[in-house]
Amino acid sequence: MGLRTTRAVALFGVDGVLVEIEADVRSGGIPSVQLLGLPDAALQESKNRVRAAIRNSGEDWPQSNITLALSPAALPKTGTSFDTALAMAVLTASERVPYHRIEGTVFFGELALDGRIRSVPGLLPGLLAAVEGGAERAVVPASGLAEARLVEGIEVLGAEHLGEVVSWARGQGELLGCPSGGTETEHAAGEELDLADVKGQPDARRALEIAAAGGHHLLMIGPPGTGKTMLARRLCGLLPELSAEESLETTAVHSVAGVLSENTSLVRRAPFVAPHHSVSVAGLIGGGSGLAVPGAVSRAHRGVLLIDEACEFGAQRLESLRTALEEGEVRLSRKDGTLRYPARFQLVLATNPCPCAPARESDCHCTPHARRRYLGKLSGPLLDRTDLRVRMRPLTTVDLHVDQERESSEEVRARVLRAREAAAARWREHGWRSNSEVPGPVLRREFALPRKVTALLDRGLDTGALTARGADRCLRVAWTLSDLDGSERPDADHVATALQFRERTVV
Repeated sequence: MGLRTTRAVALFGVDGVLVEIEADVRSGGIPSVQLLGLPDAALQESKNRVRAAIRNSGEDWPQSNITLALSPAALPKTGTSFDTALAMAVLTASERVPYHRIEGTVFFGELALDGRIRSVPGLLPGLLAAVEGGAERAVVPASGLAEARLVEGIEVLGAEHLGEVVSWARGQGELLGCPSGGTETEHAAGEELDLADVKGQPDARRALEIAAAGGHHLLMIGPPGTGKTMLARRLCGLLPELSAEESLETTAVHSVAGVLSENTSLVRRAPFVAPHHSVSVAGLIGGGSGLAVPGAVSRAHRGVLLIDEACEFGAQRLESLRTALEEGEVRLSRKDGTLRYPARFQLVLATNPCPCAPARESDCHCTPHARRRYLGKLSGPLLDRTDLRVRMRPLTTVDLHVDQERESSEEVRARVLRAREAAAARWREHGWRSNSEVPGPVLRREFALPRKVTALLDRGLDTGALTARGADRCLRVAWTLSDLDGSERPDADHVATALQFRERTVV
């Protein structure tokens, strides 16, 4: 009986901190268990889970005074991923398992009462933190091995039951290794949807291509059944595959959110997230008791966030998007600390023009006041952050029945990729990947266009038709149009087209 330590990882957003778990087992007095180090309610309950799991794994629970301390003690610890580490700490401190076998090992996993090791969210960022902390080895739930193999620089072993870990620590058995073979990838929901399925709407198709090429935000407004949702769901199919860094970053967010499939290890395609209009603010931007969990905007990181029926969301939920759109991250402050989640996504807003939303706008029975109040939920500051605005028109018989040749997603994606490559080459030394990421001052100073090219923007600023932010966004769209045309720099026509997409009457 004595003092032994094991290690686990505490997650704070997508960042992890290596936690040392000290177990002090002393005989004498009334048997008790104390858990120190700011554990939350779920972690406090682990004392009972660990005791039952050890007993049901065929091991004896020490009838002693047991003190379990999680260090750094000042950091709040949440969740159930510490269970396996706590169990091994108790078994080594009570001299039932040799300590030298588990030294330098980090343990992950929640314990069932029968000793089964269950998967836990945030395994990927937890393993990355373990590597950064100098851990040599990690024992994870067997169901998480596919996710764990993404991390290099650490030996990863998998176990399905606590008894297997105990046998391995005693040198009496082996644990599962990471599976070999290629990495399976997770595909976006709209990957196989073809743009050729969308009938009519040439302006909206063009806007979608521009949005994909430059990473711009898009607003579509029109009657029901005009193809707003169809177009939005096909945006992911036009976007390039994520880079290795982006894939790992996106996969880490999905892991923390608990939405990563067990059969999928790496998110390679841009994610697509479309929350229902009844979603809460916490569900949209993140939240929850204790340490907040990622919301829809973070799950859409490096992908597309569709706000369908936007005017049904309500002003409070829509306004909560503004900071994320501008800064590319969400900061959530709770009693247990402040977390940062990445949230660099493309926003697609789709809405009807009025509450009654007839197929033909001439049949609308809404009063002008009702229309203004309905569309007024899209505030000026939010609209100012949308780069492209499209007015959708009802489909005609020609659109539906005449066999017109329409470009497929593959054809449009080829142009998008060429434009993306041109932009990436231009901004590479600055660290930006797309035109939408370039700050306005850089466009106006280092990449300034001649006054004759920006004359329309200057006039819009002078007359108050454009804000400074709006002018910057028009410049970004103009650079994207230039990349799509294969030009070195935007000309006056590109600026005029960008301004036209922004000034179209949509509200």
